[in-house]
Amino acid sequence: MSVRIDATDRKILAELQRDASQSLDEIAKNVGSSKTPVWNRIRKLREAGVIGQQTVVLDAEALGFEACFFVLIRTSEHEADWQAKFLQALRDRPEVQEAHRLAGDIDYILKVRVQNARAYDTFYQALISEVRVHNVTALLSMEEIKSTTMLPLES
Repeated sequence: MSVRIDATDRKILAELQRDASQSLDEIAKNVGSSKTPVWNRIRKLREAGVIGQQTVVLDAEALGFEACFFVLIRTSEHEADWQAKFLQALRDRPEVQEAHRLAGDIDYILKVRVQNARAYDTFYQALISEVRVHNVTALLSMEEIKSTTMLPLES
């Protein structure tokens, strides 16, 4: 479903990105509209798939997940069944926060969040026992400088 997004929709989306727990009254006030039109726009944007799942952002370190690894994977396998098995292995592992298929020398990059290096090794050993990969390089993030899910919605 295609939907036209105007300046008011963008303001509403920006408010929801900033804090989706705001009341409808707060969002309406912040975008300069009233409650019912804002609700109708939000409903329209949800139905169109512009607004997806609403979640809470947790502090990984506060919960003991102190290590973030970026895992570069090269494979010599490119068959459909290997790919399906690999993708399912990634989906089944909650440690994998993001997975991307890449153009270039590296086939996949994963963002893996675990408690420590030992937990990463457990993840790594489980992954390579399940799917065959040619080369794996793990890069430990020393410091997270910026992380956001917010899109730049300026019109």
